[in-house]
Amino acid sequence: MATSPLNVQPSSHVRSNSLPSRQHPITSDIDENLNRLRASQSASTSSSIGNQLNCLQDLYESVDMLLQLPLAQQALAQEQLRKWVEQLLDGSLMLLDVCGTAKDALLQTKECTQELQSVLRRRRGVEGLANEVRKYLTSRKAVRKAICKALKNLKHMENKLSSSSFSNDDETKAVISTVKQVEATTISVLESLLSFISGPEGESKSSRWSLVSKFMHQKRVICEEEEQKANEFENVDATLRSLIKSGNLKHVENVQNELQNSEMCIQDLYDGLESFFRRLIKVRVTVLNILNC
Repeated sequence: MATSPLNVQPSSHVRSNSLPSRQHPITSDIDENLNRLRASQSASTSSSIGNQLNCLQDLYESVDMLLQLPLAQQALAQEQLRKWVEQLLDGSLMLLDVCGTAKDALLQTKECTQELQSVLRRRRGVEGLANEVRKYLTSRKAVRKAICKALKNLKHMENKLSSSSFSNDDETKAVISTVKQVEATTISVLESLLSFISGPEGESKSSRWSLVSKFMHQKRVICEEEEQKANEFENVDATLRSLIKSGNLKHVENVQNELQNSEMCIQDLYDGLESFFRRLIKVRVTVLNILNC
């Protein structure tokens, strides 16, 4: 099991800037939340992603407590670490921007979902619904486009993060190394969230075909089918396409059910994301205060 650099036991001689040892409750909380997040990332359902967002809130609360420790602040305030602290601030700004994209995507989809529900409640049959459905699907395309850009930014950030190196022997860098682990895990969670909101349609046809042709076997097909069933966004998209294609009255009730499920999913994800967003801002302010001391 991976451990935080802060878990390194202090040597027998006293060091003026030593950071919390593994017995410290703050570092234990950080490690516990990191391990919980890593263990939960194999599942891609609205429930699992919602739990990951809640876990991120706890993780960043612990990180902020860590950064409030006088010895951690002394370490980060050193001039030779200014470059790393600035990189940390740049990373937090990127994460805030990605969170903003995700929140916008959820709000836009929720608004279109509610409009479509209103239309469905006022009308019988599928006549006149085609235009409203197409508006919804067009909005979803715009959401996917914004998400695609955000995912590219996260990938760039991930590559930059993986190229960073810190000396575990230097205790003054241990706190940054730990926060970098937190940052890497946060990127992974946000990638899962954005991909979930986008749905399978967000992937390119060529990449999907390459994946299917390479790994086609029964077990994978079953897993993909189960994952798609668990994606409320994709369920709505698929049901709406069926409605337009068939013009069958029975699909109207299906759409209403899927829209209700999607709206609840959107609200849960948005609430979790908004709470995490506030925690992320709080940590960023703490780092800024340290830098400006």
